[in-house]
Amino acid sequence: MAKRYGGKFSPDGSSDPSEPPRRGQFDGARVEPAGARVNLLFLPAVPLVFLSLNDGAVGMTLGLVAAGLLTGAAFLLREGLRAEAAYKSRRTARRPAFPRKIFSSVLTGLGAALASYRTEFLDATTAAEASLIAPILFGVVATALHSVSFGLDPMKDKGMEGVDTFQQDRVARVVEDAETHLTQMTDAIKRAGDRRIEARVEQFQDTARDLFRTVEEDPRDLAGARKYLTVYLQGARDATVKFADVYARTRDAQAMKDYSSLLDDLEQNFAARTRKMLLDDRSDLTVEIDVLRERLQREGVRLD
Repeated sequence: MAKRYGGKFSPDGSSDPSEPPRRGQFDGARVEPAGARVNLLFLPAVPLVFLSLNDGAVGMTLGLVAAGLLTGAAFLLREGLRAEAAYKSRRTARRPAFPRKIFSSVLTGLGAALASYRTEFLDATTAAEASLIAPILFGVVATALHSVSFGLDPMKDKGMEGVDTFQQDRVARVVEDAETHLTQMTDAIKRAGDRRIEARVEQFQDTARDLFRTVEEDPRDLAGARKYLTVYLQGARDATVKFADVYARTRDAQAMKDYSSLLDDLEQNFAARTRKMLLDDRSDLTVEIDVLRERLQREGVRLD
């Protein structure tokens, strides 16, 4: 489906060159961490499958298993890179519970070793003559090169000193549900077939994620932000689903105007809640500093 793009020089775009870009055009842009280099790792399994089909029962089985290992390694690597990107984007984060990138390297080595052993087995006159030296060497080298190319998973928590892990787990569950609502909004708004409103939804989602990150950094803010992460986002998701269905059928301009106004109100409220939590955190810091100064003065320490 063709999508319409707008800009400064579009018929309905802004003509004021001094107008700053609106939030959502560039802010919050996310780059897919698993790019072309990861997608290329899915390719070696394809010729391996076709080359194994006429190699007899043993040769075909070895080839298919090796192809499965290489494909599984590529899937694990993609998920590991995404988990690492999420880890790096947050100030406080736990290390991944399952080291996907490390297991991906191991599976790559096993796949390469098995593919090499398949070749050794087919070239040998008997199974006993198939050497294991070359497959082991290929597997070790493939594992090492994979680890060097893509690195290892984060091995320790970040910024978790003094953080209540129980509260952090509660926040993680709430944020995960909130992200699900945002994903459902993205899927629903695509049915409207309008690139402008899709960009407007992305802009609201960036504002909502600012609130997510603020709550994650200080789990004590969860009580005040819970209704934003649950009730308001559920309402936004339901409204998006209904708008997408109506607009896809009728192209109603008034429905577009009402929905855009709703997103404006939601965005302003989410941004205001984020600012309030940041101000509260700053007030807490000021109180801590004042208390420490008073203690030092009572003990006779001079503060210039």
